[in-house]
Amino acid sequence: MAILVQPDTKVLIQGITGSFGARHAKLSLDYGTRVVAGVTPGKGGQRFEDQVPIFDTVAQAVRETGATASAIFVPPSFAADAILEGVAAGLELVVCVTEGIPVADMIKIKRALRGGPTRLIGPNCPGVVTPGDGPGSRGGCRLGIAPGYIHKRGHIGVVSRSGTLTYEAVWQLTCQGAGQSTCVGIGGDPVHGLSHLEVLKLFNDDPETHGVIMIGEIGGTAEEEAAAWLRQNARKPVVGFIAGATAPPGRRMGHAGAIISGGKGTAAAKIAALREAGVAVAETPAVMAETLLKRL
Repeated sequence: MAILVQPDTKVLIQGITGSFGARHAKLSLDYGTRVVAGVTPGKGGQRFEDQVPIFDTVAQAVRETGATASAIFVPPSFAADAILEGVAAGLELVVCVTEGIPVADMIKIKRALRGGPTRLIGPNCPGVVTPGDGPGSRGGCRLGIAPGYIHKRGHIGVVSRSGTLTYEAVWQLTCQGAGQSTCVGIGGDPVHGLSHLEVLKLFNDDPETHGVIMIGEIGGTAEEEAAAWLRQNARKPVVGFIAGATAPPGRRMGHAGAIISGGKGTAAAKIAALREAGVAVAETPAVMAETLLKRL
């Protein structure tokens, strides 16, 4: 049954008339995603690609189409309000691709999400893909910017802080015929939505997922927290990879969340925690899929 989104999930696109949003809305439609609505204030009543109705607000779109998930393609200064609009409309899932949302805005969003039904992926993330069963795994659900053609329906879950390494893991699995149940790029900002741990719990409970690739990177303690939970609860093989092992000390690398402070968040500490939890750690990104498939 996969996690977070299914092939029949009804999706709306916030910012569907912008150049970036339009491009990826079209790619999602081509992939087979059920894009049932777009939202751009002031452009309600228009249609995207002559098939997708556009609304002025998320609440209107949800009321008229029954959408339960959204992908956000709006500039950083408006992205926080776009997320909050999805929360207020009671969406089950919001995927925010936008990079550069102020930390202060994200702290407010985390507060608004607390205790509610909405799950947030991102910001600054590639999004989520559940491949379908059609040719080239079309007919699935794609929210975000991940290239749909690299995915293949299968039984391996992928969760990653790095967009590029998400695609690498997916392509390795596809090339080896394994395929994926769902792929989740959670993003690398310091304040974000779903964590490694929360996604791992979903994969652990999903009968369609037989193993998981978890990709982390330096900065923060999320991977160590996930390792502590896996030590006691993992029911499936999990393989990890931690990016940034060669990062020069004291230099920030890549994502805004890749900050090492107080001796915490190093690649060595994360790798050690994963290995102590019984998680096999791939030595290089080139062998992530191979390392997992040997354990299935």
